[in-house]
Amino acid sequence: MSDWSQYAGRTAMVTGAGDGIGKMLAINLAAAGMRVCVQDIRAEAAQAVAADIGDRAFAMAFDISDREAATDAADQLQSDHGALAMLWINAGVGVGASLLEGKPDQVRWAYDVNVLGAIWTAQCFVPLLEGQPSHVGITASTAALRPREGAFPLYAATKHGTMAVAEALRGELSAKQIETTILCPGLLNTEIWDGAKARPERYGGERHMDPKIAGMWREAKTPDAMWPDIERVMLSGGGTLTCATDDGDTRAAMQERTQGFVDGLVEI
Repeated sequence: MSDWSQYAGRTAMVTGAGDGIGKMLAINLAAAGMRVCVQDIRAEAAQAVAADIGDRAFAMAFDISDREAATDAADQLQSDHGALAMLWINAGVGVGASLLEGKPDQVRWAYDVNVLGAIWTAQCFVPLLEGQPSHVGITASTAALRPREGAFPLYAATKHGTMAVAEALRGELSAKQIETTILCPGLLNTEIWDGAKARPERYGGERHMDPKIAGMWREAKTPDAMWPDIERVMLSGGGTLTCATDDGDTRAAMQERTQGFVDGLVEI
């Protein structure tokens, strides 16, 4: 069992920490005594969060879907700040498109950030982890655990990919004695609905979604609601934390999907 004293003064990196879940993680890890690298593709957003935290934080801006940029950032982080004790692979984007009708730039952007970005972040920054305990957190989604249906099938498909990456990483990291927490949030009040505001030029440039679609997110709980359970799981050595923040719909959908697997099992 770890406690925060074992992380005090050591460095954590949180990707996608300019707002939403990443910002919540960065603030709470700093409050627990860690020094936090606040990463985001938007320099101004990362700098604002780091400034709000104060002396225990510094900002880095790069695109996690660009492996060369991630490699350069890892070299810079190691040179300027030394080793990491914790890495939160949190950055992700929400894409309101279907698989059949999604534009090529939308599909590439969603998969490059939510799936490949998680892999590049792990490849570039896990080697910077030193000391015991060391911890990697990966933010997936309850969309990865529910049937692939609904209004955002492209997003759900990529989050199934994120979850697969997280589970595979858990095995590799365990062999290195690195603890792992996989976080699967439900519907929360974050800015992911308007994630296209941070879309690089190679994916068609910045876009803004119609604010009218944001209602269900803005009416939801804030990411802070998850922190006590995130803290509990992390300090117990890691695990998978699924947060059903939508009044039972998530639980029911997951139970139905799991039962479908069981009912469909055929012995050959």
